[in-house]
Amino acid sequence: MIAFKNRAALFAAVACPFVSFVAFADLSGSYTVPLDHDAIRYATAPLHDRITLLEHNLEDGKAKLHYVPDLGYLPSLLGALDLPISSQVLVFSKTSFQAPRISPRTPRALYFNDTTAVGWVKGGDVIEIADVDPRQGVVFYTLDQEEVAHPRIQRRGECLQCHHSGSTLGVPGLLVRSVYPEHSGMPMFQAGSFITDHRSPLKERWGGWYVTGTHGSQLHMGNNEADANGQMDLTAGANITDLKDRFTTISYLSPHSDIVALMTLEHQSRMVNMITRVGYETRMALLEQAGINRSLGEPADHMSDSTQHRIKSMADELVKYMLFANETPLTAEIKGTSNFAAEFTLKGPRDKDGRSLRDFDLKTRMFRYPCSYLIYSEAFDQLPDAALQQIYRRMWEVLSGRDAGKDYEKLTKADRQAVLEILRATKPNVGDYWPVQ
Repeated sequence: MIAFKNRAALFAAVACPFVSFVAFADLSGSYTVPLDHDAIRYATAPLHDRITLLEHNLEDGKAKLHYVPDLGYLPSLLGALDLPISSQVLVFSKTSFQAPRISPRTPRALYFNDTTAVGWVKGGDVIEIADVDPRQGVVFYTLDQEEVAHPRIQRRGECLQCHHSGSTLGVPGLLVRSVYPEHSGMPMFQAGSFITDHRSPLKERWGGWYVTGTHGSQLHMGNNEADANGQMDLTAGANITDLKDRFTTISYLSPHSDIVALMTLEHQSRMVNMITRVGYETRMALLEQAGINRSLGEPADHMSDSTQHRIKSMADELVKYMLFANETPLTAEIKGTSNFAAEFTLKGPRDKDGRSLRDFDLKTRMFRYPCSYLIYSEAFDQLPDAALQQIYRRMWEVLSGRDAGKDYEKLTKADRQAVLEILRATKPNVGDYWPVQ
């Protein structure tokens, strides 16, 4: 509850939300959302993510995890969470709390789908899990790799030491980091690093990662080590399709670290973080506005110009990323080495013409229809209505051609029309926000 004895106190309270709005405009800044805010309660609010459901089912005996030698609970956990083996990507930089077991000879394997990511290290003590709760954002867990009658999945708040910072947009989130790795896999911190997504130049991506696939003359940092001066010969790691001469691939569920899976994970990581940030900020803004309304005797649904502007600014940033504004163009065709692209494309809704937001292009850009498939996610749908109204309004302005400004100049008329038609056909509630055509 918020009470104000005078206008000066009220102004001070309004100033705090404005500070977080300014910080939002610089998403790579140092501002981190206070997780104990009454609108968030990250550590104590009930969870409705897939891991919480799985844990309940394990306790009730409705689900079981089976242990196998060498891999532990990994295959069984992937099956329970519907994580495809084709999504495997491999990181050999020592950028996990299991760093002593990670090296170019023993990379860490990651598997993911739209909501969940699992990390496995050969000989590791635990399996790492990150799962998206529709309201709370990414929640972190571990599963002990010791064979027991009743395996338990435990929530791990200490993961926030790395996963709640400016690098994750100030919320508990995911990140794909590109580093300059030494021969051991240890990052050369003095050389710097990059947080990557679909806007990043390829030449800054995947340092410390294995990358299998072809990409023509486009170069990246993957499959490579830095010399003593922090320099890399990027040509040495280009267009690699087989990793068996670098480590024992048969020890892993897949021999691949598919380039298309890596690109998808990069896009998804920031998109998940942005959805979480918009949800957090909107809920905080609305709660603070409610306190101001009570103090001033305003109607409960009153929203000040500053609150509206705060929510609108957040929505604009989300839409910009969701519609792939400022995406780095591809100059040659990208081809992966696993079944990831084919399996990924099969999931999700299609319109009557067979079009889907999960269809890849991979010739000049990432997706054929430039709108994030995470618009279908439960996390997106559970954003506060005040945020959804602004998001859909902004999308309509862009996709209808009313806004053809610089941020969206790469979107052709055909692109805009296709996305509009696909969403009208596959996103049931979009008609609640967009004009009838």
